[in-house]
Amino acid sequence: MSYGASIADAYRQVGIYAAQILKGERPADLPVIQAVKFDFVLNLSAAKALGLTLPDRVLALADEVIE
Repeated sequence: MSYGASIADAYRQVGIYAAQILKGERPADLPVIQAVKFDFVLNLSAAKALGLTLPDRVLALADEVIE
């Protein structure tokens, strides 16, 4: 089970930063942006190896399920 910042959203933020720098803004003047989108990932094979059963409600909440 993992809950962390969305990689796709991070790449989008990098693109926005790069565009601002290419338009002439100084990197030192750009604000630090924190992650706003998070992903909840479940690894079912690891859960089975540990002898855990996950409720259907938890599976439904996951953004990604690795089997």
